[in-house]
Amino acid sequence: MAKVQSLNISREKGVKKTPVDSVELITDFGIKDDAHAGKWHRQVSLLATESIQKMKDKGLNVDSGDFAENITTEGADLLSLAVGDTVMVGGVELTISQLGKLCHHRCAVYYAAGDCVMPREGIFGVVRNDGKVKVGDEFTITRKEGLSVCVITLSDKGSKGERVDETGPAVAKMLNDRLKVCFTRNEVMADEQKELEDALKYMCDLQKFDLVVTNGSTGVSPRDIAPDATLNVIERRLPGFEEAMRMKSFEKTNRALISRAVVGVRGKTLIINVPGSPKGAVENLDVVVDAIPHCIEKLQGSQADCAQ
Repeated sequence: MAKVQSLNISREKGVKKTPVDSVELITDFGIKDDAHAGKWHRQVSLLATESIQKMKDKGLNVDSGDFAENITTEGADLLSLAVGDTVMVGGVELTISQLGKLCHHRCAVYYAAGDCVMPREGIFGVVRNDGKVKVGDEFTITRKEGLSVCVITLSDKGSKGERVDETGPAVAKMLNDRLKVCFTRNEVMADEQKELEDALKYMCDLQKFDLVVTNGSTGVSPRDIAPDATLNVIERRLPGFEEAMRMKSFEKTNRALISRAVVGVRGKTLIINVPGSPKGAVENLDVVVDAIPHCIEKLQGSQADCAQ
């Protein structure tokens, strides 16, 4: 039986979390009075007691909450979860939004043991409805229905907060309207090729998103790097997608000829480059959106007949 073994919160970041008997969860925000709650994709963190035991076996005197997790679980196979899966606990639905984490600063646990389990085995989720969770509550896991999607906006100004990203939300809305999407993650980055290559590898290899859509940086300006980064990480190219998008855009403007947008696959993830304007991005996706689910199904091993 999977259940909540401990609940832990802290009012400030960077301090040890305190065990509590119950917590109040707020839709699309997180746990009330916890410093890590907010309008982002890591609203609630989970870690299994089985993972903590691995650190105890290394000789560390650690317990629930010492890894800054909000919910410590017992009897649940958290390591089998995928982005988009659902955890239901105490009547509250959490959609898994991130697997593990990148630690930019080593914690006390790492320095004591030379290792830390949270970056590999911690799980994060977003809150779908208000509710209260208590220690001892049982929880269930439901596998995802639909596609997990990551939308990456490439904008030097946007990454500095000097411009509001309108294209990322437009892309996300279009995909949610036209496809069955279980979770969407939005990121804004500068036009830096190495950073984008690293992000694409991370989203495909570690987070295992079904679909990654980049917008912007597809032309011939010195800072236009999306196609170059994409070509460096994909394993197979899908020129049919690219040709269809450019051909349709060319019906409206000859500037479509300047686009170097690339579409390809890495592992079991489909990567699509689209233009940086909201209108252009949506128009490009409109051409190929109906082919996306079947493409991903085949990419992930479906044996279904391709014939209509």
